[in-house]
Amino acid sequence: MKLKEFSLVLYKTQPAIIAKVDTDKIEIELADGTKKVREKDVEFLHAGPVRALKGVAQATLPPGDLAEAAEFFAGETPSFAEIAELVWGGYPAEAAFAAWKAIAESPYFSATTPTSPVAVRTAEEAAAIIKKNAAKREEGAEREAFAARLKKTLAAAKGGTAPDAAEGGVRLPEDGKFLQDVEALALGKTEKSRTLKEAGLGETKENAHRVLLATGFWPLEKNPWPARYGKSLASSSVPVDEPNDTDERLDLTGLESYAIDNAWSTDPDDAVSFDGKILWVHVADPASTVTPDSSADLDARARGSTLYIPEGAARMLAENSLSFYALGLTETSRALSFGITFTETGAIDSVDIRRTRIRVTRLTYAQASARRAEPSFAPLFAIAERNIARRRAAGAVFIDLPEVHISVDASTPGASVSIERVEDEPAADMVREMMLLAGEAAARFAFKNEIPFQYVSQEEPEFPSDMPEGIAGEWRKRRSMRGRKVGTVPADHAGLGIGMYSQVTSPLRRYGDLIAHQQLHRFLDGKPVMDTDDMLERIAAGDTAARGCTLAERSSNLHWILVYLSRNPDWEAPAVVVDKAGPQATILVPSLAQESRIALGDDVPLNAEIRVRAGNVRIPEQTFSFIPV
Repeated sequence: MKLKEFSLVLYKTQPAIIAKVDTDKIEIELADGTKKVREKDVEFLHAGPVRALKGVAQATLPPGDLAEAAEFFAGETPSFAEIAELVWGGYPAEAAFAAWKAIAESPYFSATTPTSPVAVRTAEEAAAIIKKNAAKREEGAEREAFAARLKKTLAAAKGGTAPDAAEGGVRLPEDGKFLQDVEALALGKTEKSRTLKEAGLGETKENAHRVLLATGFWPLEKNPWPARYGKSLASSSVPVDEPNDTDERLDLTGLESYAIDNAWSTDPDDAVSFDGKILWVHVADPASTVTPDSSADLDARARGSTLYIPEGAARMLAENSLSFYALGLTETSRALSFGITFTETGAIDSVDIRRTRIRVTRLTYAQASARRAEPSFAPLFAIAERNIARRRAAGAVFIDLPEVHISVDASTPGASVSIERVEDEPAADMVREMMLLAGEAAARFAFKNEIPFQYVSQEEPEFPSDMPEGIAGEWRKRRSMRGRKVGTVPADHAGLGIGMYSQVTSPLRRYGDLIAHQQLHRFLDGKPVMDTDDMLERIAAGDTAARGCTLAERSSNLHWILVYLSRNPDWEAPAVVVDKAGPQATILVPSLAQESRIALGDDVPLNAEIRVRAGNVRIPEQTFSFIPV
């Protein structure tokens, strides 16, 4: 039909009036103004005349039996006009849009445009659509009711209380279906939440976490941080191949070898022994069967490292790797051992790397410290002390700040949280030096033999000229340190005071160490080693994944500290002033190994001890403050 002025048309599903017809364009009036369009851009609805869209918007039609019309036209393809004529008979031009909308949205017809034939749905198809629409309406009503309950729950939570279902608050578990998308957002699985949007809340992880706590969908203890960083709470499920008992290994079972670690360690992967001439640092040997690009290797690369959080460990390698390779869990252990001899000055003289079989005794740091004067231990402590002196002379930075160990007992109601200061132990210093010597020895061995290898370096820090004494000085040292670098080019590690360094002592829990062992195995076997580009690619992938673990661990530790403070509102502890900027101060709380900025008087000096309590603890935001008592 030829369009003329004051005809009613559809433009992008909305009603419009023809205001003017030109040769190649028509001008239409819309609810928000006029617009020039092509004739093919509109669909004819009624010849009119229609003078104002206000009448179209207000037009209504008497009830019509569309089901009866569908039955009448069954098997046919009537036009919109034929259906409208049957259902309503005559009607004013302004009501044409209401008629079209009723037919187009009807479950009985499938209509695309007012000028196209209309398909008539079967009774079964119409019934299915009616059922679906009813379900949608029911869901909409349920969501509206839930939104009201959620609003009441959140309002009450701000006041420190939460209404139960009987008082009109959120009802669990039945309301849980509306909180699924909130949980997905809180865990970092999505960036959207229909529930939060409909509640008028920002679609943020913090808001999602807050809602889940307020409604009781999550307990206070729920730790979302590993999931947010893409980390699994389960150990690798890819089994590690069992080692070959017939492989050739140097028998060092006659030496007294000791795996010394924290009391809570469950995956011992290094041990030390001294035969009177050679210092042996023995390291777990999973690389003997976890070969490059094997299934276990690929999974370890994706994880980057073992994830250690207060709830437990999610291991980089499958649990069966411990029974095969952890040191001291069986009568004899397999190791990749670094034999080191020294010059008279304590520098490394020679390095021998061998596959070995050893007999290991496990000890805690405290147990080893108590035996430091015994003949089996005294040489180890002496070597360590000499190495400390050597590194200190080379500019190594030693930082002594408090550390804590956080553990969670999930078997207790509410998961009890334990925060313990890590005590200084001479044996911990000794083991650290043994591991540094092994890393330096491996780096020198690789460089001498032109093996592409993982090297760790660190640029020299810039310390302020007014470095304070005491714990404030230790804090300032840490703030001045530069980030480490990992690559295939050896460089100084200024922080350690070592000219060439690699990490090789934790292949069960650090992917970079596993790569280093894989490369050493190839060299020892006379096989082609991985080239520099290949090593760089593997190192980068593992290091990126490992950084995710570090962030997840840091956030998880803070999460449990905040849970602990929330449960203990009367908590108080000493704090030390470590930095000042006018009335603003940075304090360090040794019992939590946490720092914060607070307002203090100008007359409070560095290293002053004050007493603080915790306030404004917000678990979703991971924020809190220390308040002077």
